Amino acid sequence: MNQPLIELSGITRVLKGQEEPRTILDGVGLTVHAGESVAIVGRSGSGKSTLLSILGLFDRPDSGQYLLEGTDISRLPERKAARLRSSHFGFVFQRFFLLKHLTAAQNVAMALVNGQGWLPRRQRRIRVLQALDQVGIAHLAKSRPVKMSGGEQQRVAIARALVRDPRVLLADEPTGALDTETGAAVIDALSAATHRGCALILVTHDRDHAARMGRTMNLVDGVLTERVLV
Repeated sequence: MNQPLIELSGITRVLKGQEEPRTILDGVGLTVHAGESVAIVGRSGSGKSTLLSILGLFDRPDSGQYLLEGTDISRLPERKAARLRSSHFGFVFQRFFLLKHLTAAQNVAMALVNGQGWLPRRQRRIRVLQALDQVGIAHLAKSRPVKMSGGEQQRVAIARALVRDPRVLLADEPTGALDTETGAAVIDALSAATHRGCALILVTHDRDHAARMGRTMNLVDGVLTERVLV
Protein backbone atom coordinates (compact mmCIF):
# COMPACT_ATOMS: atom_id res chain seq x y z
CA MET A 1 0.00 0.00 0.00
CA ASN A 2 1.15 3.54 -0.70
CA GLN A 3 2.53 5.79 2.01
CA PRO A 4 -0.26 7.11 4.25
CA LEU A 5 -1.37 10.65 3.59
CA ILE A 6 -1.92 11.26 7.32
CA GLU A 7 -0.35 9.46 10.29
CA LEU A 8 -1.14 10.48 13.86
CA SER A 9 0.58 8.66 16.72
CA GLY A 10 0.34 9.32 20.45
CA ILE A 11 -1.53 12.62 19.98
CA THR A 12 -2.42 14.15 23.34
CA ARG A 13 -4.18 17.45 24.02
CA VAL A 14 -4.78 18.74 27.53
CA LEU A 15 -7.15 21.61 28.30
CA LYS A 16 -5.61 23.84 30.94
CA GLY A 17 -7.72 26.37 32.79
CA GLN A 18 -8.55 27.53 36.27
CA GLU A 19 -9.75 24.07 37.29
CA GLU A 20 -7.91 20.78 37.06
CA PRO A 21 -6.35 20.12 33.63
CA ARG A 22 -8.61 17.93 31.46
CA THR A 23 -7.27 15.51 28.86
CA ILE A 24 -9.21 15.98 25.64
CA LEU A 25 -7.17 13.62 23.46
CA ASP A 26 -5.25 10.75 25.02
CA GLY A 27 -2.67 9.04 22.81
CA VAL A 28 -4.73 9.24 19.63
CA GLY A 29 -3.51 7.33 16.60
CA LEU A 30 -5.01 7.58 13.11
CA THR A 31 -3.82 6.60 9.64
CA VAL A 32 -5.58 7.85 6.50
CA HIS A 33 -4.68 7.19 2.87
CA ALA A 34 -5.46 9.25 -0.21
CA GLY A 35 -8.97 8.56 -1.48
CA GLU A 36 -10.10 7.15 1.87
CA SER A 37 -13.13 8.32 3.85
CA VAL A 38 -13.20 8.18 7.65
CA ALA A 39 -16.02 9.13 10.03
CA ILE A 40 -15.26 10.23 13.58
CA VAL A 41 -18.17 9.84 15.99
CA GLY A 42 -18.61 10.45 19.69
CA ARG A 43 -20.69 12.36 22.20
CA SER A 44 -20.72 16.15 22.35
CA GLY A 45 -17.60 17.37 24.13
CA SER A 46 -15.68 14.18 23.40
CA GLY A 47 -12.92 16.04 21.56
CA LYS A 48 -13.98 15.46 17.95
CA SER A 49 -13.65 19.10 16.95
CA THR A 50 -10.33 19.39 18.82
CA LEU A 51 -9.01 16.46 16.81
CA LEU A 52 -10.20 18.07 13.58
CA SER A 53 -8.51 21.34 14.59
CA ILE A 54 -5.22 19.51 15.08
CA LEU A 55 -5.63 17.73 11.75
CA GLY A 56 -6.26 21.08 10.06
CA LEU A 57 -3.30 22.75 11.83
CA PHE A 58 -5.46 25.25 13.70
CA ASP A 59 -4.31 23.69 16.97
CA ARG A 60 -1.18 21.81 18.06
CA PRO A 61 -0.91 18.65 20.16
CA ASP A 62 0.80 18.76 23.54
CA SER A 63 2.60 15.54 22.63
CA GLY A 64 2.68 12.98 19.86
CA GLN A 65 3.54 13.07 16.18
CA TYR A 66 1.61 14.24 13.11
CA LEU A 67 3.02 13.13 9.76
CA LEU A 68 1.65 14.49 6.48
CA GLU A 69 2.92 12.46 3.53
CA GLY A 70 5.79 11.32 5.72
CA THR A 71 6.82 14.79 6.92
CA ASP A 72 6.52 15.68 10.61
CA ILE A 73 4.27 18.76 10.90
CA SER A 74 3.44 18.36 14.60
CA ARG A 75 4.86 21.73 15.65
CA LEU A 76 5.04 23.92 12.58
CA PRO A 77 5.23 27.68 13.14
CA GLU A 78 1.97 29.41 12.22
CA ARG A 79 3.22 30.94 8.99
CA LYS A 80 4.20 27.56 7.57
CA ALA A 81 1.03 25.98 8.94
CA ALA A 82 -1.08 28.61 7.16
CA ARG A 83 0.64 27.87 3.85
CA LEU A 84 0.07 24.16 4.33
CA ARG A 85 -3.62 24.71 5.17
CA SER A 86 -4.01 26.63 1.90
CA SER A 87 -2.21 24.08 -0.24
CA HIS A 88 -3.35 20.75 1.26
CA PHE A 89 -6.63 21.18 3.15
CA GLY A 90 -10.26 22.01 2.47
CA PHE A 91 -12.70 22.76 5.30
CA VAL A 92 -16.48 22.38 5.57
CA PHE A 93 -18.40 23.33 8.71
CA GLN A 94 -21.99 23.18 9.96
CA ARG A 95 -22.30 26.92 9.36
CA PHE A 96 -21.80 27.87 5.74
CA PHE A 97 -19.78 31.08 6.27
CA LEU A 98 -20.86 32.49 2.89
CA LEU A 99 -20.68 36.21 2.14
CA LYS A 100 -24.28 37.19 1.48
CA HIS A 101 -23.50 40.02 -0.92
CA LEU A 102 -21.48 37.76 -3.23
CA THR A 103 -22.73 35.22 -5.77
CA ALA A 104 -22.01 31.51 -5.40
CA ALA A 105 -19.17 31.80 -7.91
CA GLN A 106 -17.69 34.80 -6.12
CA ASN A 107 -17.85 33.00 -2.75
CA VAL A 108 -16.01 30.01 -4.21
CA ALA A 109 -13.46 32.27 -5.92
CA MET A 110 -12.56 33.81 -2.57
CA ALA A 111 -10.71 30.59 -1.70
CA LEU A 112 -8.47 31.07 -4.73
CA VAL A 113 -7.76 34.71 -3.91
CA ASN A 114 -6.86 33.85 -0.31
CA GLY A 115 -5.04 30.60 -0.83
CA GLN A 116 -3.62 30.22 -4.31
CA GLY A 117 -1.89 33.50 -5.01
CA TRP A 118 -2.68 35.29 -8.24
CA LEU A 119 -4.44 33.37 -11.01
CA PRO A 120 -5.56 34.80 -14.37
CA ARG A 121 -9.29 35.64 -14.36
CA ARG A 122 -10.13 33.03 -17.00
CA GLN A 123 -8.33 30.30 -15.06
CA ARG A 124 -10.10 31.30 -11.86
CA ARG A 125 -13.47 31.18 -13.59
CA ILE A 126 -12.81 27.72 -15.04
CA ARG A 127 -11.79 26.30 -11.66
CA VAL A 128 -14.77 27.89 -9.89
CA LEU A 129 -17.29 26.53 -12.38
CA GLN A 130 -15.66 23.09 -12.23
CA ALA A 131 -15.95 23.09 -8.43
CA LEU A 132 -19.61 24.15 -8.56
CA ASP A 133 -20.28 21.47 -11.17
CA GLN A 134 -18.65 18.82 -8.98
CA VAL A 135 -21.30 19.45 -6.32
CA GLY A 136 -24.13 19.77 -8.85
CA ILE A 137 -24.93 23.48 -8.65
CA ALA A 138 -23.11 25.08 -11.58
CA HIS A 139 -26.49 26.53 -12.61
CA LEU A 140 -26.49 28.61 -9.40
CA ALA A 141 -23.14 30.30 -10.13
CA LYS A 142 -24.73 33.76 -10.34
CA SER A 143 -27.15 33.30 -7.44
CA ARG A 144 -26.64 34.81 -4.00
CA PRO A 145 -27.01 32.84 -0.76
CA VAL A 146 -30.30 34.52 0.18
CA LYS A 147 -31.90 32.90 -2.87
CA MET A 148 -30.63 29.40 -2.01
CA SER A 149 -31.80 26.59 0.24
CA GLY A 150 -29.65 25.43 3.14
CA GLY A 151 -28.46 22.43 1.16
CA GLU A 152 -27.51 24.59 -1.81
CA GLN A 153 -25.57 26.94 0.45
CA GLN A 154 -23.70 24.01 1.99
CA ARG A 155 -22.80 22.76 -1.47
CA VAL A 156 -21.39 26.19 -2.30
CA ALA A 157 -19.28 25.86 0.86
CA ILE A 158 -18.11 22.41 -0.29
CA ALA A 159 -17.23 23.81 -3.73
CA ARG A 160 -15.24 26.54 -2.00
CA ALA A 161 -13.30 23.83 -0.14
CA LEU A 162 -12.75 21.80 -3.31
CA VAL A 163 -11.72 24.60 -5.66
CA ARG A 164 -8.13 24.51 -4.36
CA ASP A 165 -7.96 20.77 -5.14
CA PRO A 166 -7.09 19.80 -1.54
CA ARG A 167 -5.37 16.59 -0.54
CA VAL A 168 -7.49 16.39 2.62
CA LEU A 169 -11.10 17.45 3.16
CA LEU A 170 -12.12 18.03 6.80
CA ALA A 171 -15.85 18.27 7.49
CA ASP A 172 -17.21 19.14 10.95
CA GLU A 173 -20.93 18.28 11.28
CA PRO A 174 -21.66 19.58 7.75
CA THR A 175 -25.25 18.26 7.78
CA GLY A 176 -26.17 19.35 11.30
CA ALA A 177 -28.45 22.17 10.14
CA LEU A 178 -30.04 20.25 7.24
CA ASP A 179 -32.99 17.90 6.85
CA THR A 180 -32.41 14.20 6.18
CA GLU A 181 -32.78 14.27 2.39
CA THR A 182 -30.67 17.40 1.95
CA GLY A 183 -28.03 16.06 4.33
CA ALA A 184 -27.73 12.88 2.29
CA ALA A 185 -27.15 14.96 -0.86
CA VAL A 186 -24.39 16.89 0.91
CA ILE A 187 -22.71 13.62 1.95
CA ASP A 188 -22.93 12.55 -1.72
CA ALA A 189 -21.05 15.69 -2.72
CA LEU A 190 -18.39 15.16 -0.06
CA SER A 191 -17.94 11.48 -0.88
CA ALA A 192 -17.47 12.23 -4.56
CA ALA A 193 -14.24 14.05 -3.71
CA THR A 194 -12.67 10.77 -2.58
CA HIS A 195 -13.08 9.36 -6.09
CA ARG A 196 -10.60 12.02 -7.23
CA GLY A 197 -8.06 10.97 -4.59
CA CYS A 198 -8.97 13.43 -1.83
CA ALA A 199 -9.05 12.01 1.72
CA LEU A 200 -12.26 12.81 3.62
CA ILE A 201 -12.45 12.98 7.42
CA LEU A 202 -16.03 13.55 8.58
CA VAL A 203 -17.08 14.43 12.13
CA THR A 204 -20.75 13.56 12.51
CA HIS A 205 -23.46 12.57 14.97
CA ASP A 206 -25.45 10.93 12.18
CA ARG A 207 -25.16 7.14 12.24
CA ASP A 208 -26.32 6.76 8.62
CA HIS A 209 -23.78 9.27 7.32
CA ALA A 210 -21.00 7.61 9.31
CA ALA A 211 -21.94 4.24 7.84
CA ARG A 212 -21.33 5.60 4.34
CA MET A 213 -17.67 6.27 5.08
CA GLY A 214 -15.01 3.64 4.50
CA ARG A 215 -14.20 3.44 8.22
CA THR A 216 -15.76 4.74 11.41
CA MET A 217 -13.70 5.76 14.44
CA ASN A 218 -15.21 6.28 17.89
CA LEU A 219 -13.80 8.92 20.26
CA VAL A 220 -14.56 8.19 23.92
CA ASP A 221 -12.75 9.74 26.90
CA GLY A 222 -10.02 11.01 24.59
CA VAL A 223 -9.29 7.57 23.12
CA LEU A 224 -9.90 6.90 19.42
CA THR A 225 -10.82 3.33 18.41
CA GLU A 226 -12.22 1.76 15.27
CA ARG A 227 -15.94 1.14 15.48
CA VAL A 228 -17.96 -1.55 13.75
CA LEU A 229 -21.46 -0.28 12.94
CA VAL A 230 -24.19 -2.92 13.16
